[in-house]
Amino acid sequence: MIMASLRPPFVVGLTGGIGSGKTAATDLFKQRGIDIVDADEVARDVVALGSEGLSKITERFGPTILLEDGSLNRAALREKVFANSEEKNWLNGLLHPLIRTRMQQLIGESSSPYCILSVPLLVENKLTEMCNYVVVVDCPETMQLERALKRDGSSAETIKSIMASQASREERIKAADKVLDNSTTLSALEDQVSKLHEMLLKHSAK
Repeated sequence: MIMASLRPPFVVGLTGGIGSGKTAATDLFKQRGIDIVDADEVARDVVALGSEGLSKITERFGPTILLEDGSLNRAALREKVFANSEEKNWLNGLLHPLIRTRMQQLIGESSSPYCILSVPLLVENKLTEMCNYVVVVDCPETMQLERALKRDGSSAETIKSIMASQASREERIKAADKVLDNSTTLSALEDQVSKLHEMLLKHSAK
Protein backbone atom coordinates (compact mmCIF):
# COMPACT_ATOMS: atom_id res chain seq x y z
CA MET A 1 0.00 0.00 0.00
CA ILE A 2 1.32 3.47 -0.89
CA MET A 3 1.32 5.71 2.16
CA ALA A 4 0.25 9.36 1.83
CA SER A 5 3.01 11.89 2.38
CA LEU A 6 3.21 13.18 5.94
CA ARG A 7 5.10 16.27 4.80
CA PRO A 8 3.33 19.38 6.16
CA PRO A 9 1.72 21.66 3.55
CA PHE A 10 3.79 24.52 2.13
CA VAL A 11 1.76 27.59 3.07
CA VAL A 12 1.94 30.82 1.06
CA GLY A 13 0.38 33.76 2.87
CA LEU A 14 -1.17 36.31 0.54
CA THR A 15 -2.24 39.77 1.64
CA GLY A 16 -2.61 43.37 0.53
CA GLY A 17 -4.46 46.51 1.50
CA ILE A 18 -8.06 47.23 0.54
CA GLY A 19 -8.37 47.69 -3.24
CA SER A 20 -4.89 46.29 -3.92
CA GLY A 21 -6.12 43.27 -5.91
CA LYS A 22 -5.88 40.35 -3.47
CA THR A 23 -8.91 38.66 -5.00
CA ALA A 24 -7.57 38.99 -8.55
CA ALA A 25 -4.24 37.46 -7.51
CA THR A 26 -5.93 34.68 -5.51
CA ASP A 27 -8.14 33.81 -8.50
CA LEU A 28 -5.04 33.49 -10.71
CA PHE A 29 -3.49 30.98 -8.28
CA LYS A 30 -6.80 29.10 -8.13
CA GLN A 31 -6.82 28.85 -11.95
CA ARG A 32 -3.47 27.05 -11.66
CA GLY A 33 -4.97 24.35 -9.43
CA ILE A 34 -3.77 25.76 -6.12
CA ASP A 35 -5.96 25.31 -3.02
CA ILE A 36 -7.10 28.58 -1.44
CA VAL A 37 -7.83 29.05 2.25
CA ASP A 38 -9.71 32.36 2.36
CA ALA A 39 -9.89 34.03 5.80
CA ASP A 40 -13.01 36.01 4.84
CA GLU A 41 -14.85 32.79 3.95
CA VAL A 42 -13.65 31.12 7.15
CA ALA A 43 -14.82 34.14 9.19
CA ARG A 44 -18.31 33.67 7.71
CA ASP A 45 -18.23 29.91 8.35
CA VAL A 46 -17.42 30.20 12.07
CA VAL A 47 -20.60 32.25 12.67
CA ALA A 48 -22.86 30.28 10.30
CA LEU A 49 -26.17 28.75 11.42
CA GLY A 50 -25.55 26.02 14.00
CA SER A 51 -21.97 27.10 14.70
CA GLU A 52 -20.34 27.50 18.12
CA GLY A 53 -19.47 31.08 17.22
CA LEU A 54 -23.08 32.06 16.51
CA SER A 55 -24.28 30.34 19.69
CA LYS A 56 -21.80 32.28 21.86
CA ILE A 57 -22.63 35.59 20.13
CA THR A 58 -26.36 35.01 20.70
CA GLU A 59 -25.71 34.22 24.39
CA ARG A 60 -23.77 37.45 24.72
CA PHE A 61 -26.01 39.88 22.81
CA GLY A 62 -29.42 38.20 22.85
CA PRO A 63 -31.75 37.13 20.02
CA THR A 64 -31.98 40.66 18.59
CA ILE A 65 -28.53 40.00 17.06
CA LEU A 66 -30.16 37.50 14.68
CA LEU A 67 -32.10 37.89 11.44
CA GLU A 68 -35.51 36.28 11.02
CA ASP A 69 -33.98 33.08 9.60
CA GLY A 70 -31.75 32.70 12.68
CA SER A 71 -28.54 33.78 10.92
CA LEU A 72 -26.26 36.54 12.22
CA ASN A 73 -27.31 40.13 11.64
CA ARG A 74 -23.85 41.47 10.78
CA ALA A 75 -24.98 45.09 10.65
CA ALA A 76 -26.46 44.83 14.16
CA LEU A 77 -23.28 43.16 15.46
CA ARG A 78 -21.08 45.87 13.92
CA GLU A 79 -23.23 48.48 15.64
CA LYS A 80 -22.85 46.71 19.01
CA VAL A 81 -19.06 46.52 18.88
CA PHE A 82 -18.13 49.56 16.77
CA ALA A 83 -17.87 52.08 19.60
CA ASN A 84 -17.49 49.61 22.49
CA SER A 85 -13.90 48.41 22.91
CA GLU A 86 -14.86 45.88 25.62
CA GLU A 87 -17.39 44.15 23.36
CA LYS A 88 -15.02 44.36 20.39
CA ASN A 89 -12.26 42.70 22.42
CA TRP A 90 -14.67 40.00 23.57
CA LEU A 91 -15.74 39.32 19.97
CA ASN A 92 -12.14 39.17 18.73
CA GLY A 93 -11.25 36.86 21.61
CA LEU A 94 -14.04 34.51 20.53
CA LEU A 95 -13.60 34.60 16.77
CA HIS A 96 -9.84 34.77 16.22
CA PRO A 97 -9.08 31.34 17.78
CA LEU A 98 -12.03 29.77 15.91
CA ILE A 99 -10.86 31.27 12.62
CA ARG A 100 -7.25 30.21 13.19
CA THR A 101 -8.25 26.63 14.10
CA ARG A 102 -10.47 26.35 11.00
CA MET A 103 -7.75 27.78 8.74
CA GLN A 104 -5.23 25.27 10.12
CA GLN A 105 -7.73 22.47 9.47
CA LEU A 106 -8.26 23.55 5.85
CA ILE A 107 -4.50 23.93 5.33
CA GLY A 108 -4.06 20.36 6.59
CA GLU A 109 -6.67 19.15 4.08
CA SER A 110 -4.93 20.86 1.14
CA SER A 111 -3.75 18.51 -1.61
CA SER A 112 -2.13 20.96 -4.05
CA PRO A 113 1.71 21.34 -4.11
CA TYR A 114 1.34 24.43 -1.95
CA CYS A 115 -1.70 26.30 -0.67
CA ILE A 116 -2.56 29.99 -0.52
CA LEU A 117 -3.65 31.44 2.83
CA SER A 118 -5.43 34.63 1.78
CA VAL A 119 -5.83 37.00 4.75
CA PRO A 120 -6.50 40.75 4.54
CA LEU A 121 -4.93 41.29 7.99
CA LEU A 122 -2.13 38.72 7.69
CA VAL A 123 0.53 41.15 8.93
CA GLU A 124 -1.66 42.94 11.49
CA ASN A 125 -2.81 39.70 13.17
CA LYS A 126 0.70 38.18 13.05
CA LEU A 127 -0.51 35.25 10.94
CA THR A 128 2.73 35.32 8.95
CA GLU A 129 3.93 32.77 11.55
CA MET A 130 1.59 30.24 9.91
CA CYS A 131 3.30 30.73 6.53
CA ASN A 132 6.41 29.41 4.80
CA TYR A 133 6.38 32.32 2.35
CA VAL A 134 4.58 35.69 2.27
CA VAL A 135 3.27 37.43 -0.86
CA VAL A 136 1.99 41.01 -0.82
CA VAL A 137 -0.18 42.41 -3.62
CA ASP A 138 0.74 46.08 -3.87
CA CYS A 139 -0.28 49.29 -5.60
CA PRO A 140 -0.09 53.00 -4.68
CA GLU A 141 -2.50 54.13 -1.96
CA THR A 142 -4.22 56.57 -4.35
CA MET A 143 -5.02 53.60 -6.59
CA GLN A 144 -6.26 51.53 -3.62
CA LEU A 145 -8.72 54.31 -2.77
CA GLU A 146 -9.88 54.71 -6.37
CA ARG A 147 -10.46 50.96 -6.86
CA ALA A 148 -12.19 50.47 -3.51
CA LEU A 149 -14.54 53.39 -4.20
CA LYS A 150 -15.56 51.88 -7.56
CA ARG A 151 -15.96 48.37 -6.12
CA ASP A 152 -17.63 48.94 -2.74
CA GLY A 153 -19.77 52.01 -3.29
CA SER A 154 -18.59 53.25 0.12
CA SER A 155 -17.64 56.84 0.87
CA ALA A 156 -14.06 58.04 0.59
CA GLU A 157 -14.07 58.63 4.37
CA THR A 158 -15.03 55.00 5.04
CA ILE A 159 -12.35 53.64 2.71
CA LYS A 160 -9.72 55.95 4.19
CA SER A 161 -10.62 54.84 7.74
CA ILE A 162 -10.26 51.18 6.68
CA MET A 163 -6.87 51.95 5.12
CA ALA A 164 -5.80 53.75 8.31
CA SER A 165 -6.76 50.70 10.42
CA GLN A 166 -4.65 48.36 8.27
CA ALA A 167 -0.87 47.99 8.26
CA SER A 168 0.87 50.67 6.24
CA ARG A 169 2.08 49.90 2.74
CA GLU A 170 5.66 49.98 4.06
CA GLU A 171 4.88 47.52 6.88
CA ARG A 172 3.31 45.04 4.47
CA ILE A 173 6.20 45.26 2.00
CA LYS A 174 8.70 44.77 4.83
CA ALA A 175 6.94 41.51 5.80
CA ALA A 176 6.90 40.20 2.20
CA ASP A 177 9.10 37.55 0.61
CA LYS A 178 7.63 38.61 -2.74
CA VAL A 179 5.73 41.74 -3.81
CA LEU A 180 3.31 41.52 -6.75
CA ASP A 181 2.96 44.91 -8.43
CA ASN A 182 -0.69 45.39 -9.33
CA SER A 183 -0.48 49.01 -10.45
CA THR A 184 -0.94 48.37 -14.19
CA THR A 185 -3.00 45.63 -15.89
CA LEU A 186 -4.47 42.23 -15.02
CA SER A 187 -2.28 40.76 -17.75
CA ALA A 188 0.84 42.14 -16.05
CA LEU A 189 -0.33 40.69 -12.73
CA GLU A 190 -0.93 37.31 -14.37
CA ASP A 191 2.63 37.28 -15.78
CA GLN A 192 4.01 37.84 -12.27
CA VAL A 193 1.77 35.15 -10.77
CA SER A 194 2.84 32.65 -13.46
CA LYS A 195 6.52 33.19 -12.68
CA LEU A 196 5.91 33.06 -8.94
CA HIS A 197 3.83 29.89 -9.31
CA GLU A 198 6.71 28.10 -11.08
CA MET A 199 9.12 29.21 -8.35
CA LEU A 200 6.76 28.10 -5.57
CA LEU A 201 6.34 24.67 -7.18
CA LYS A 202 10.13 24.24 -6.91
CA HIS A 203 10.25 25.68 -3.37
CA SER A 204 7.44 23.47 -2.09
CA ALA A 205 8.95 20.34 -3.60
CA LYS A 206 12.14 20.69 -1.55
